[in-house]
Amino acid sequence: MSHVRTGAERLATDPSLAGGARLGLITNPTGVLPDLTPTPDALLAAGLKLTALFGPEHGLRGTAQAAGSEGDTVDGKTGLPVYDTHKLSGEALDRVVAASGVDTLVFDIADVGARFYTYVWTMYDLLASAARLGLRFVVLDRPNPLGGTVEEGPLLDPAFASFVGRFPLPLRHGRTAGELAGLFGFDVDLRVVEMEGWRREMTFAETGLPWVMPSVNMPTVDTALVYPGTGLFEGTNFSEGRGTTRPFELIGAPYADGGFAGALAELGLPGVRFRETWFTPTFHKHAGVPVCGVQLHVHDRAAFRPVLTGLSMLHVARTLYPDDLRWWGPDLFMDHLWGSDTLTSRLEAGGDPRELCPPPRHPEGGLLYGGQARTPA
Repeated sequence: MSHVRTGAERLATDPSLAGGARLGLITNPTGVLPDLTPTPDALLAAGLKLTALFGPEHGLRGTAQAAGSEGDTVDGKTGLPVYDTHKLSGEALDRVVAASGVDTLVFDIADVGARFYTYVWTMYDLLASAARLGLRFVVLDRPNPLGGTVEEGPLLDPAFASFVGRFPLPLRHGRTAGELAGLFGFDVDLRVVEMEGWRREMTFAETGLPWVMPSVNMPTVDTALVYPGTGLFEGTNFSEGRGTTRPFELIGAPYADGGFAGALAELGLPGVRFRETWFTPTFHKHAGVPVCGVQLHVHDRAAFRPVLTGLSMLHVARTLYPDDLRWWGPDLFMDHLWGSDTLTSRLEAGGDPRELCPPPRHPEGGLLYGGQARTPA
């Protein structure tokens, strides 16, 4: 089967696509060619003047857990300096980028298609830095693993902007990193090295590309598929499955029981079934404690609506366990995940949060790959 040609593969065969004399590559383990050659190695072999590497959350090598990174270091393979960008923005990030001496920043990281996944916000912050410092910015585009025909969920309220959402996007945004970079609208010399052969309706399997874990708790394409909905459980005292081999597919709590799976099954949600299960997280919430919950089994990817599913699960959890369900994390983290305080307010008032989710839409502004503003069938 032929494969989609990513921006990285195209740049490795045509170095003129980037321009610039001193390139700094923002990447992590997902930055590979289809044959799994790391992008830094491929670009150096192609004769590009790569002089620095920049690591996002989880680090250049991807060893750190959520909200962590690997710090500044030197890459043992290429000998290039590695600059840690995580938790940096504004002037602090400008100082790091300026100190690297690059004239062009190149972004090559796989996203998962959910607003609260942080890699596109690393790109956002570095685009802002490039604009302030007068640098060129190049995006080596990659597929959105959820496809590009559907967006779901409300737009972020700018009053709740944070590192899990800096720009008014829906939870499932339906765009590639290159499309997002243009949508953000920075006054910067932006170049997107587009993919060849990607169609918006493609599943990830149809791209012919290898799946490389974008982060330590995103092991499979199935994880990415459910994440825009079940990721909301990060803002509650339910386990979202961290510390298991199926994070975000396993959802449960010590106080839950078999009624959780039964109530979810009765909803008849499109494209998904729920299996009652027990699991014991090895770290994070409820580490070492057996919890009861469900595993999501998506049987129809085209019909499945992750955001609607996540809201439905929260509604059932709040209905069944009103005295036990609690918010989790600093500064009411759920509000930042959702992008406003409407979800927590609705749940606390006993209302149905599914009413907050507009019908699925075709992404507007997804124009690099033939996007049109229309309602999907």
